[in-house]
Amino acid sequence: MIGAVALLIGYGLVTTSRLSGDGVAYQAINLGGALTLAINSGYHGAWPSVILNVVWTGIGALAIGKFIAKRAGGRAAKGA
Repeated sequence: MIGAVALLIGYGLVTTSRLSGDGVAYQAINLGGALTLAINSGYHGAWPSVILNVVWTGIGALAIGKFIAKRAGGRAAKGA
């Protein structure tokens, strides 16, 4: 339930323009929700849902990785 609620909250916040769809907060909510659902789905043997949520988790992790790399690149440029 926690994972599903997290995904719905993230979607609702983006839909109502209270959160940016390309921000770290939204990606973190999605990553956490998808990871939680993947674990729960695996526990219950719902393998199509596991695959979907593992991919969803990977997308969120890649997006957050891009934000971290961009921030690190900006700091390095300021120090040069």
